[in-house]
This record gives sequence, C-alpha cells and structure tokens, in this order.
Amino acid sequence: MRYVGMQTQIMRNNMRSILLLMMFPAIILAMVWLFFAIIAFIQTKSGSEYVENPMDWDFVWEQFIATIPWVIAGVAIWFVIAYFFNASMIKHATGARPLTRMENPRVYNIVENLTIACGMDMPQINVVDDPQLNAFASGIDKKSYTVTLTTGIINLLDDEELAGVVGHELTHIRNRDTKLLITSIIFVGIISTLISLVVRMIYSMALYGGGRDSKEKGGGAIVMLLVGLVCSAIAYFFMLMTRFAISRKREYMADAGGAELCGNPLALASALRKISADPGLGQTGRDDVAQLFIVHPQGLTSGIMSFFGSMFSTHPDTRKRIEILEQF
Repeated sequence: MRYVGMQTQIMRNNMRSILLLMMFPAIILAMVWLFFAIIAFIQTKSGSEYVENPMDWDFVWEQFIATIPWVIAGVAIWFVIAYFFNASMIKHATGARPLTRMENPRVYNIVENLTIACGMDMPQINVVDDPQLNAFASGIDKKSYTVTLTTGIINLLDDEELAGVVGHELTHIRNRDTKLLITSIIFVGIISTLISLVVRMIYSMALYGGGRDSKEKGGGAIVMLLVGLVCSAIAYFFMLMTRFAISRKREYMADAGGAELCGNPLALASALRKISADPGLGQTGRDDVAQLFIVHPQGLTSGIMSFFGSMFSTHPDTRKRIEILEQF
C-alpha cells in the first residue's frame, strides 16, 4: 500500500471545509425556526392570545426572519474569533507549551528532517506535560501549523516510532485536515456551549424560582428553555452527523503518509500499538478537540454526549489501522 492522491485529498478537504461552513449555519438557523414553530404550537394548545389560527405560521416566520440577522451576526463573530484564536484555545484546552530546540534537540531534528524530506515549512512544536502517549497537529495556515506531542510519547517511543508519528501529523497538515477539523470544532462548540447555558438556566430557575407569582412566570420561562434545549439537542445531533463529512479515511491517509515519510510502516504500527495501550490528553475533557489526536482517548464525555460521540466517531479502529500498516 502506497500513499497516493495528495492533491486530490487536499481538494476534497477544501471542498468539505466550504460545505461545513455552509451546513453548520444552516443547521443553526433550522434550529431557530424549529424553536419558534414549537412555541407557536404550544401557544395554540394553551389558547394563547398571540395565536388565532390552529397554527399561526405568520408568527413563526415573522419571529424567525427578525431573528436571522442576530443569529448570523452572533455565529459570524463567534466563528471569526474562534477561527483566528484557535491556536491559543487548543493550547489552553490541552495545556500545551512551546518546545524549544535547546530543550529537546532530538524532537527538533526528527521534525526538521521530515519537513525537508516532504518539502514543507517547519511547523511550530508544542509539548504537553503528560506521561501518557498522544500527539496531534493543528493550525489553519503556515503561521499557526503546529505539531504537539506529550512528554510520554517523546520519552517512550524510539526515534523511528516517533518519526512515524510526526510524519502522520505532518501529513494531516499537508492534506489540510487540520483546517477542516478546526472548522468542525468551532461550530460544534457553539451548540455545545448553548446547550450548557440552557441547562444551567433551567437548573437555576427551578432551584431559585421564588414565590408563587414568580414561579408561575418562571414556569413559562422554563418551558421556553426546555423547548430551546430540545432544539439545541436536535441541532447537536445533526452536527455530529456532519462529522461523517470528515471521513475516517483521513486517518488512514495520514498513516500512509507518515509511513512513507519515515520509511518504516512497522515503526508507525508499533507506535500506534503503544499509544492505544496508554493514550494521553484525556485531561482535556473535550471530545471536539480530541478529533485532532492521533488516538482518541476514551471516556472524555459522559451521558448522552458520550453516546452520540461514540456513534459518530471520527477515528477508525486503531487495530485496523495497525493491520493495514503491517501489510505495507
């Protein structure tokens, strides 16, 4: 098996990035429309003065159209901030710090030799103080491209194994996988944050509702928030489905590219076997950021988020990846 189709993969990832940019806002707007539709339905059943017809679609569309500019502006501001500050956000989430050449010339030499071999610019190198093993690539352009390694993977892999891992991450950068994944992370993060806010508001209102009058008013507000929570959960579900647009084949492609760069597929297979036995970076607690990791740490999320995350995993089975590498 030989790594082929680099330009094709780059073109596909660029197209997927554009599609995701269009799809995620569409899902958010659909969620807003559904929210007003459900509210109109509830008002109809409760005999609300705002609804005269069995279903007042004028109310739904008027509210939806009035909300569109605010939704688009909010999503756009969030996206621009997250897009251009993604490097610092990921560093904060993972606890990464820059790794200097003086601190570890071995790692620098491995990365530098591989970048020269494939004719790409030297990315930044970060390290996470984690005795377990993991690695990931991030960034959206030459200024922000970064390869991050845990102290565990640096200390426990030999030079050939580490070269295979670094080659894998460099291939993600060359294929524009990181740009695609970060786009996904930003939009999924919007909905995740919205769900968290709504849940906290419902909890606070239920716990500190006050007297009878305030409880009656609070009851209506809680119903509104519950509707918002349902709509947000539906939007989150569909956003997870879009993760299939980020094909699991990207990991196989990166494995093939890493094997070709380091010249030793068995070394990368050995590295994956060691990483999967003790994957690090689990302290991030964020399944969206874990999309970037070479091996996904299990148990990052709990409850319904964990259930959906496992259903729509962006990582193929590590054993299968190892089997393919051993067939080179």
